[in-house]
Amino acid sequence: MPTIYFDASPDDSQGFNEKCIRSASALKEIGIGRGDVVAFMLHNEPVLLELMLAARMVGAHFCLVNWHFKAAEVKHILDDSKAKALIVHANLLEQIRNVIPSTVRIFVEPPRERTRAAFEIDERTLHSALKLDSWQSHRDASDRPAVTMDKPGSVMVYTSGTTGLPKGIRRSPPSPEQVEQVAQSARIVCGIETGMRALVSAPIYHSAPANYVQNAALQETHLWIEPRFDAQETLRLIDSKRITHAYLVPTMFRRLLQLPDETRTRYDLSSLKFVACTGAPFPPETKRSMIDWWGPVIHEAYAASELGWITHIDSEEALRKPGSVGRAIPGTVVKILSAKGEELPRGVTGLIYARNPAMPDFTYANNDQARRRLEHNGLWTLGDMGYLDAQDYLYVVDRQSDMVISGGVNIYPAEIETVLASMPGVADCAVFGVPDEEFGEALLAAVQPLLGTSLTTAQVQNFLRERIANYKVPRSVIFHDSLPREDTGKIFKRKLREPYWETVARRV
Repeated sequence: MPTIYFDASPDDSQGFNEKCIRSASALKEIGIGRGDVVAFMLHNEPVLLELMLAARMVGAHFCLVNWHFKAAEVKHILDDSKAKALIVHANLLEQIRNVIPSTVRIFVEPPRERTRAAFEIDERTLHSALKLDSWQSHRDASDRPAVTMDKPGSVMVYTSGTTGLPKGIRRSPPSPEQVEQVAQSARIVCGIETGMRALVSAPIYHSAPANYVQNAALQETHLWIEPRFDAQETLRLIDSKRITHAYLVPTMFRRLLQLPDETRTRYDLSSLKFVACTGAPFPPETKRSMIDWWGPVIHEAYAASELGWITHIDSEEALRKPGSVGRAIPGTVVKILSAKGEELPRGVTGLIYARNPAMPDFTYANNDQARRRLEHNGLWTLGDMGYLDAQDYLYVVDRQSDMVISGGVNIYPAEIETVLASMPGVADCAVFGVPDEEFGEALLAAVQPLLGTSLTTAQVQNFLRERIANYKVPRSVIFHDSLPREDTGKIFKRKLREPYWETVARRV
């Protein structure tokens, strides 16, 4: 068990283990057992990890709810997952209170002081919620049975919903062999090891950081859980706490690189050994800049909630193979197939199919047909397009659903976004197709300039023309103060794209 650091009073391993066992007992007392679903809508706090491990102990599926979600989104998840209970931070309850099904038992957890400060939570928003059943009181009043992790449950994550309603991923219980295989994968992809001093500020309601903290918690580790990401505070913690391991996403690296030079050089980062990254495209220039700064400690993985970890690439390989997400981790199969299911030669772009045998089979809650559409001869695809080079390094080109067909030519926006992200003054960007009478679709670039920077359409287009083929240069450029982006770094392209297609009868 880990020692958890959140505020001035860390939970040592013995105290944290006691809380996990008592929470497992409390879950059993409210009727949560093997195969049941319990939902957690919580900020990054030790209680979330405690509850995740407790649910595993009783063989339950735990459903992690994005705390940004509003009423309709949460109602869909609670209905679809058939959750029997919801444990929610008090400040989040008001926005969803009226849509919680009567069959769902509600428990409230008061946010801790650091969370209140990080999100500027008004004490008045907590008053009515704290009158409801308190999970902490329920946990502390429970008996302490002999509960072990010999029958683990699993996480139930809902996909981000970038192309429609989120789908709940419900996985079969892992075999003992698969539990060990996952631990081995975690060592390769995340550097998980006994005694590490790990920092996590990415939202744990996402599957990748959730897997990270769970695997860390099963070791004797020191785990710093931050309520939210702050670039300078990240550097301060690495320096002052001698952090050896961290989980970050590409957006966080970009924010770190935007710090002034005097801030970046103020801190001693020499304790870092392994920084794991996944969840969104990692622009090669950003990665190279981070390796130049932090040294060869950056590790990237290609992964998905449905597939688990598929590939891994370390810093040295990334410098030799810019843009690659690495080679398949041991035991994992990766193939590139055509739309007809034929395996394609090296260097030819097609659909990425993969299977990690460490991950038990899964289905989508109430939608097994959607799950079956992903499979071909025992391998699964999420619609990502890519290719393998001669050394079996995987390159992800784009998502099939994001591909733009303009005048009969296939264009992959991710390639354009990678180039555009390297333009001075660009903080964020997204490229997608919009209706065009002549070509069917035309490219549009949505650009978020750095604060205090002024860019023009001509500057953006000229920058791209010098680096990519003219037909890949967007015809239109729209500037935004901010782009709709998840904490994992994924942009909600659907929200950007939809207004342009609302009145079009046929979508290409």
